[in-house]
Amino acid sequence: MQQKIIILDFGSQTTQLIGRRIRELNTFCEILPYNKFPHDDPSVIGVILGGSPYSVYDPVAFKVDLSQIRGRLPILGICYGAQYMSYTNGGNVEPAGSREYGRANLTNFEQGNPLFKDFTPNSQVWMSHGDTITALPHGWKTIASTETVTNAAYQSDAEPIWGVQFHPEVFHSVQGTQLLRNFVVDICGSRQDWSPASFVETTVQELRQQVGNDRVILGLSGGVDSSVCAVLLNKAIGDRLTCIFVDHGMLRKNEFRDVMHDYECLGLNVIGVDASDKFLSDLAGVTEPEEKRKIIGRDFIEVFNAEARKISDAKWLAQGTIYPDRIESLNITGKVIKSHHNVGGLPKEMQLGLCEPLKWLFKDEVRRVGRQLGMPEHLITRHPFPGPGLAVRILGDITREKVRILQDADDIFIRSLRDYKVRLKGEEARKVLAAGVPANMSEEGEIEVSLYDQIWQACTVLLAAVKSVGVMGDERTYEHPVALRAVTSTDAMTADWAHLPYDFMAKVSNDIINKVKGVNRVCYDISSKPPSTIEWE
Repeated sequence: MQQKIIILDFGSQTTQLIGRRIRELNTFCEILPYNKFPHDDPSVIGVILGGSPYSVYDPVAFKVDLSQIRGRLPILGICYGAQYMSYTNGGNVEPAGSREYGRANLTNFEQGNPLFKDFTPNSQVWMSHGDTITALPHGWKTIASTETVTNAAYQSDAEPIWGVQFHPEVFHSVQGTQLLRNFVVDICGSRQDWSPASFVETTVQELRQQVGNDRVILGLSGGVDSSVCAVLLNKAIGDRLTCIFVDHGMLRKNEFRDVMHDYECLGLNVIGVDASDKFLSDLAGVTEPEEKRKIIGRDFIEVFNAEARKISDAKWLAQGTIYPDRIESLNITGKVIKSHHNVGGLPKEMQLGLCEPLKWLFKDEVRRVGRQLGMPEHLITRHPFPGPGLAVRILGDITREKVRILQDADDIFIRSLRDYKVRLKGEEARKVLAAGVPANMSEEGEIEVSLYDQIWQACTVLLAAVKSVGVMGDERTYEHPVALRAVTSTDAMTADWAHLPYDFMAKVSNDIINKVKGVNRVCYDISSKPPSTIEWE
């Protein structure tokens, strides 16, 4: 039986980072809403309570009944989770004199405590809270402090309960991973046996159990997520999987042809559907991003249902939804950031059951699973591409001509990134190799990779509602600007803009303006996530 850690989500945007750190410890975890604990699941070995945008004494704060968990499973509270357990057991939580945010050092910690095994003196941690625990419940003790936070960490004497007011999951908590290892491995007893290989084995069994002898339709997009999903399903149910690749008219240049060829080489049963007229017609005149996404999501399902009627016994719709899609579409507070076609816009009358075998994975984990399945590297390392395609990269209404302009400009940008080689060493080389990018290291400790492989995601955005004045030869032009976007990231939850070489940027700009009719200006987006998202819409 596969062990798992349950992370209860109280609405913090760093909750998924806790999950990442635990997965890095080769331990499976599930992130569940704070009020959805699976009490009858014998595979759970420990529980983590995450952060929240609320104060524990706020009337609308999320509250959870831990009575069936306490004493039976180890519990670790982080930030809000630590404050909530203390507050509901008789401790005091009050507004801090000033917001406790940023780096701090553990000036004192209980060295014999299992939570701080192998910690070094003055270990740096990251604080981010406006409240603080001013008094612990009776029978609970302080096990770590900082210069300004007395109860930086605590433990119950009678139960396996720990709490920390700092965030061990973030990079700036230098020994945060060690703390999580101490909790997950030493305290909870994880066997650390979760891996891409074990994920494939377990998921194949679960898929066979879920769909039985039914037929499954999978909506392919050409990206790594749906491709890995297809190969995984094919391994589980073989020829009872039928893949549908829909050309909604807003794919990359030549993408429909190229992707169909790739899937034939994988031995998948793929039906290509040209539905571009329907999508473009339904999107005519639409400028609002959420409305675009919902129209595309609705049309996708309509196309799938139409195809399902042609396939005997088709009862399931499979999607390559991954965890960042879900967390970004709707967090536990109910505040929509943006909907994804895999998650939002699904009509209530959808006639197919939903199958999402990758829904708990991050992008880098999906790539590792793809390698485990023996997929070709060019499919695995492909940059993310949104389900709605270029529709959310055209700011304003959508026409075939605008799609053509964006396809041509984006094709130049992406091909240029693939062609431009850079040499990396040290930490930069280590990061690229750790991401699984194939590269050989020289005797000098250098690797050579393309800019494309160094970047998490790159795209071109057409500012369709804007025109600018330019000059070509002796003639005045009045055409559209495009914005180039390239970011570095690990899982798309946070991202920084890529510092591309000036000579590269100059050549790409010249090529786009000279070769793409309808564009006379090229800009570069230097905003990070947060506060911006990677896609513009």
